[in-house]
Amino acid sequence: MVRADLCVEAIRLGRFVRALMAPQAPAEVNGLLALMLLHDSRREARLDEAGDVVLLEEQDRSRWNQKQIAEAMPLVEAALNDGAGLFTLQAAIAALHCQAARAEDTDWPQIVALYDLLERLQPSAIIALNRAAAVSMVNGPEAGLALMDALTEELDGYHLLHAARADLLRRAGSLPQAAESYKRALDLVTNDSERRFLERRLREVQPT
Repeated sequence: MVRADLCVEAIRLGRFVRALMAPQAPAEVNGLLALMLLHDSRREARLDEAGDVVLLEEQDRSRWNQKQIAEAMPLVEAALNDGAGLFTLQAAIAALHCQAARAEDTDWPQIVALYDLLERLQPSAIIALNRAAAVSMVNGPEAGLALMDALTEELDGYHLLHAARADLLRRAGSLPQAAESYKRALDLVTNDSERRFLERRLREVQPT
């Protein structure tokens, strides 16, 4: 799922670039380094002992790298004070996830607001998909599904769209429709860890 060696090298280079620009690194340099630190901080919790995917909401947060999170938080604050670029907004979203001691403590309304800014700055179907998932956490799965359905044509070949729709359909209790979306995601997925996760989810929504 993740090349740890590349993550370590990317963070090293990010720190190096920021040091070269001291004492005042541009906002997006701080934002990019923070984004890498925050995403990498969750690396050890992304997979279970069998190598299967663990969703963010189900991850053991005690396994997150608190040293990297602590390094990243001031960088996010500094970047936000200097502007709201692409890396900075993404880092701010990641920071809200990392600040939540429990999944249910996540500030989803603030995450939706940040996605609103991100989508205005760089409109894209992928950002819209992520925003739809965040909206579903605030307003319920039906609200997220309505937004995702508008992306179906553009992202039909993207397995994560169908996986996300399947999850919302599952949460909404529409199990037959969820099964169809899981099947479509399985047709498109190429990663073995993700495939096993989707197969498990499909079994959960199919009648025994």
